[in-house]
Amino acid sequence: MNAPSLGTMIRETMLTADPFAKVMKTRELVRRWRAGGLSFSFDVAMPDAPARPQKPELRSPGAMPKRGRGSAHGRLALLHALAHIEFVAIDLALDAAGRFGAEMGRPFVDDWLSVAADEAMHFSLLARRLRTLGSFYGAMPAHDGLWDSARETAHDVAARLAIVPMVLEARALDVTPMTVEKFLAAGDARSARILQRIVDDEIRHVRFGTTHFSAVCQKRGESPAFAWQTLVQRHFRGAVKPPFNDSARRSAGLSREMMAGVATLPRALHTPMHEMAGGSDQL
Repeated sequence: MNAPSLGTMIRETMLTADPFAKVMKTRELVRRWRAGGLSFSFDVAMPDAPARPQKPELRSPGAMPKRGRGSAHGRLALLHALAHIEFVAIDLALDAAGRFGAEMGRPFVDDWLSVAADEAMHFSLLARRLRTLGSFYGAMPAHDGLWDSARETAHDVAARLAIVPMVLEARALDVTPMTVEKFLAAGDARSARILQRIVDDEIRHVRFGTTHFSAVCQKRGESPAFAWQTLVQRHFRGAVKPPFNDSARRSAGLSREMMAGVATLPRALHTPMHEMAGGSDQL
């Protein structure tokens, strides 16, 4: 009996709307892939957008409520917003593996399915923390623009890598340590530990992005630094601005020289990931 195709199972997982069912299907998918139970075949197209649950209510950036700075409700709203980011990140990683896996090969698929498993775990940790604090994922509205980067870069693996791990996920390396300190100052050490675990994993995710991006550029005969700047200008209509977490970015393969090429790019239409975390105020 032939093994089911990897592409089919990725598509089925992306089209699973219930958050906790998606987490379980992602874990099953990764286990079966690692055990050799899925064929390296991409015989179905990836969906234009993943399935979403009825809750949370998805809103445009301008319609998101403000979080109270420093308040218990504000911290709860931030945890909810971060849970939504991690939920969408599961599908971003699955889509990368399913959409570009045939072109990029098994090591690329291994890395992005590993990222999907991490994002599923991150979401589970945050959802559990919300329940402990008397709330739940879906209790508050969430940002509707997080899938825009996937649509914008669906045609080109270099563009996808340049924007999702190397801009959006890399921004978490800059802002999450400050958020950890805010939770610690508020006496919420458990939430702070969850966020620290997430940012530690994000370093590896960004490194996957920079490594595969450099390999694509080498294959195409392009300079990674110049190609990154060009792709960010073309596909990320937002600001890539300091302050940067230089040590974390270096660990992830983003040197100061590379950052110098994108850090002054003008703001236009898209909203950076750290501003998508809900509310119009900063993290």
